[in-house]
Amino acid sequence: MRARLLAVRTETQDPMRAAEFWAGLLRRDIVENASGVLLPGTDTQLGLRFVPGRAGRLGANRMHLHLTSSDLDDQQRTVATALKLGGRHLDVGQRPEEGHIVLADPAGYEFCVIEPDNAYLAGCGFLGEVACDGTRDVGLFWSEVLGWPLVWDQDGETAVQSPLGGTKVAWGGPPVAPREEPNRQRFELVPVTGDLPATVDGLIALGAGRPPAGRDGAVVLSDPDGNEFCVRD
Repeated sequence: MRARLLAVRTETQDPMRAAEFWAGLLRRDIVENASGVLLPGTDTQLGLRFVPGRAGRLGANRMHLHLTSSDLDDQQRTVATALKLGGRHLDVGQRPEEGHIVLADPAGYEFCVIEPDNAYLAGCGFLGEVACDGTRDVGLFWSEVLGWPLVWDQDGETAVQSPLGGTKVAWGGPPVAPREEPNRQRFELVPVTGDLPATVDGLIALGAGRPPAGRDGAVVLSDPDGNEFCVRD
């Protein structure tokens, strides 16, 4: 393990509004500091951080969240809660026979409420998955960075998960849409050892690139597909 995955960092025009939506939906506390607005995770559930920036835009969002359901009533309760908090239904071309429900949060980022009895996300917790655009090389890279084993590796699609279980992180494989701008969402890491320079050097040795420096004390790197992520003390 080179670093610990702390959160998905998401740009939004109103970070507190986005944080309040997700805090209400995930039933989490809000922590506000100079680095943005954080919904802390746990050993098995990924954190979310919201920072000032661009709103989400369908087609430009390269990752989205999957929430799980214990039964159909539970799925409908999650959808009803999301709509009450300011979410909306979203048509991304899903077919009527598909069991998942696609929504958008107030910041313009899509997410899915997955149907019950989904064996792939069984036991992953409420925040079951972060689904990302990306090649197999990216899945292998993040497995090495986080020390998380591959739990899916088929037809170019990959997924990793902490040895403790919980939220999976997955990459959909080719074709991957070309990047036309910096990502609105990115992973936020913290060093396991507390040594930021050594951690950055280790990540570069594994294949990370180094775009221009980040803000708020964070170092910005990129994965093998060019997706930015940040590492901070």
